[in-house]
Amino acid sequence: MGQASRARAAFKSLTMAGLDPAIQDHHASRVPSGFVYILASSRNGTLYIGVTSDLLNRMEQHRRGEGSLFVKRYGVTHLVWFAEYPLYADAIRRETAMKRWKRQWKLALIEKHNPQWTDLLETWNQ
Repeated sequence: MGQASRARAAFKSLTMAGLDPAIQDHHASRVPSGFVYILASSRNGTLYIGVTSDLLNRMEQHRRGEGSLFVKRYGVTHLVWFAEYPLYADAIRRETAMKRWKRQWKLALIEKHNPQWTDLLETWNQ
C-alpha cells in the first residue's frame, strides 16, 4: 500500500469514526431547533399537539387545510401555546410526552401561559 493509499484509508477511518472536525462542525450547524405547539378549535375545544422546525410555515399549512387531516376535519387552527427547543429531537420527545398527558394537564398549561386563549399567531409580530 502506497503512502497516498494509506493517507486516504486513515482519513476514511477518521471520518467514519466521526472524528473529522470539519464534518462534525458542518453537521452541528445544520441541526434544526424544534417547536412543540398546541392548536385549539376554540376555548376548551378540540386540541391538537404537533412538532415542527418552522412554526410559521406549519401554521400556514394548517390554516390552508394541509398537512393534517385531523386539523382540517375539526377546524383546529388557533395557536394557543408553543415552546421552542434547541434540538429537534428534544421537541419530538416533548411532543410525544405531551400527547400522553391527561386533557386537564393540557388545559392547565394553556391557561397558565395564555389565559385568554388568544391566537398567538395573531400577535406574533407585536
